[in-house]
Amino acid sequence: MRSGPSAIPPSFWLDSHPMSSRAPAPQLHYLIEEHRLANGLRLVVNPDAASPGVTVNLWYQVGSRDEAPRRTGFAHLFEHLMFQGTWTGVETGEHLSAIQAAGGTANATTSFDRTNYFETVHPGALELALWLEAQRMEFLKVDQTNLDTQREVVKEEKRQRYDNVPYGDTFQALFELAYPSDHPYGHLPIGSMADLDAASLEDVQAFHATHYSPANAVLVLAGAVTTDQAIELTERHFAQIPPVDAPTRVRPGGLDPFEGTPAAILERQVPRDATHLVWRIPTLDDATTRALDLGLDILTAGQSGRLHRALVMDQELAESVSGATMGLAGETNLAVVSTHTREGRSSEELAEATLEGIRRLGEQGPTEEELQRVHAQLERQVLSDLASASDRADEINHWTSLAGDPQRVNGVLASYAEISGDDIRAAVSTWLSPERHAALNYRKAH
Repeated sequence: MRSGPSAIPPSFWLDSHPMSSRAPAPQLHYLIEEHRLANGLRLVVNPDAASPGVTVNLWYQVGSRDEAPRRTGFAHLFEHLMFQGTWTGVETGEHLSAIQAAGGTANATTSFDRTNYFETVHPGALELALWLEAQRMEFLKVDQTNLDTQREVVKEEKRQRYDNVPYGDTFQALFELAYPSDHPYGHLPIGSMADLDAASLEDVQAFHATHYSPANAVLVLAGAVTTDQAIELTERHFAQIPPVDAPTRVRPGGLDPFEGTPAAILERQVPRDATHLVWRIPTLDDATTRALDLGLDILTAGQSGRLHRALVMDQELAESVSGATMGLAGETNLAVVSTHTREGRSSEELAEATLEGIRRLGEQGPTEEELQRVHAQLERQVLSDLASASDRADEINHWTSLAGDPQRVNGVLASYAEISGDDIRAAVSTWLSPERHAALNYRKAH
């Protein structure tokens, strides 16, 4: 990396010094109990008598990574189809309207590694929520009318969220750059509209039969419910669903770090040039990735982040800077650092200064002050995420579904507290080296 006006001034970088001891991370002791139904459904219960409501959080072990070639977008399509009624008399849209009429909320999301459906209701409506979830698991109405209608809804969603907004194709371009086209992570959950157009009713019904079964799901109940109540109600509504063997999931294969710094340039009608630097890193549940999480926070989190102070405040090269790991459960996860170039400044100069800042953290490691700050920020964020029963249910299901152990929610702070400054330095130096990155560059069309 050359020095000069394009590099961050040496005066900005704080000298590292030995790490002093930190206060131990707070111990989390959420009560978590499990029960397995005979048909394979895994129930996890987090009783919380102080909660005013109860959350039903159901994760299916199916995401875009589980889709076959030329059959993409199916997991996300079912996020819509699952609200379209059942063969047993739940009408189109009635799932959502019934929960709302009972004073509750319901929604769903789709990602690469899972699909989740969730409701938060007052305790008196818990049985309603469980009955609705069981009905659509067993009797979802996947007919031609619902398929045609929801296929058009997905197309409109893609137009609104991906095609017709500035930077809307960022993640599509980023994942196409980072993964081969035939890799399970080589396409986004929204999928290909051509694939959805070509999908037959039989294709979609087969996808549902394969993936939406008790043995391929984890149900978390958190809040104002006892374990005995949770087991009794879950058995009452789900036990009659016939067992189906869960499909064997092929883990997304490991990929080597980038070589030769591959790059893509997109000319778009965007307000500012933008650069996304990306690295291939270990899975979300790897200690190295936790060290990278903290390293990226040191670099980019808030106004005290190294790169924010250097690139946005001091040198005025960037409008903004951010960084994060992508949270993928397969062997090849991603880390991304994104910048938006300030008007009149050079994107190339900004990218070089960004890489220089990352390189220096990999050489020197964090200061004690930086280490204390990111641990405190992380602790505050984790405790905030776990404060409500609805968010806690999702975190519990995250660890159950993607790591196999719901108790991990109680150890997440301790696992990050174990990360030292040397761990961060080594992880950044090894995995975020300038020689191992790829770049996605947005340029304003003129």
